[in-house]
Amino acid sequence: MRVVILGCGYVGLELGRQLEARGHEAIGVRRSKDGLAAIEDAGFAAVRADATDPDSLEGVPDADAVVFAASSGGRGAETARRVYVDGLRTAIEHFGERSNHPDRLIYTSSTGVHGDHDGDWVDEETPIEPTTPKTEVLAEAERIALERAPEFGVDGTVARYAGLYGPGRYRLGRYLDGPVTDGYLNMVHREDAAGSVRYLLEEALVRGAVVQVVDDEPVDKWTFADWLADRCGRESPPKRTKAERLAEDDLSEAAERRIRTSKRCSNEFLRSLGYEFAFPTYREGYRAAVDGYRADSE
Repeated sequence: MRVVILGCGYVGLELGRQLEARGHEAIGVRRSKDGLAAIEDAGFAAVRADATDPDSLEGVPDADAVVFAASSGGRGAETARRVYVDGLRTAIEHFGERSNHPDRLIYTSSTGVHGDHDGDWVDEETPIEPTTPKTEVLAEAERIALERAPEFGVDGTVARYAGLYGPGRYRLGRYLDGPVTDGYLNMVHREDAAGSVRYLLEEALVRGAVVQVVDDEPVDKWTFADWLADRCGRESPPKRTKAERLAEDDLSEAAERRIRTSKRCSNEFLRSLGYEFAFPTYREGYRAAVDGYRADSE
């Protein structure tokens, strides 16, 4: 199949590599000219276009499936709305109106739409409770993917990612140096973030639904920090409770919301579909980073 990856960045590059390795055709789409070289270096076709501009999308070929993996670059809710809501709606309408429209659309969202559950488990059936302007935008985009795409005969699916990590995003210093605030980490390695979408496209076992993409073991941040320090040959980092951190004066409103938010995300549904993780937990996923750290320290 031919798959167009809109916003072909950190996960999209890995998705394209996996699709090409399995005999499919991937086409990576980026708004900036600089991003095209990374796509070509990854071994598949690159097209310059802006998902928010229907005229620029004219240069993107027809496809069997479209993956909307664009990022707002960590910027605020206004930019996020332009990318995730306006961009997704534009992409759906543009590709949906083609005579040879795609069969599938997968939108990559975030488990941040769940909000705070005081450490309890959440899954695809848990009502979402976004607590920030940006996660409210993500929740709106999920509805667009599930409701607007079918109006054009396109099956919409939401892949709801937990925290992404992997090459270039291990952030060892954050947990080795501390201080580390308590709460749960819900993570997924880049290889599995891409692999799960590739699997959903190939197997076609679920359409018109949300699939939570997270590894097998949400982990307490203190437990993770101690494990990481032990493997890296470091002392256990300093720790703080949420109450201690919230008592400090330097917190932004967004940072305060993040600290208050705690949940454990289940991957039972994804597992039930038959997906097998390359990195089932942080122990496997951080092995390369730990080995590299130890080698550099010797």
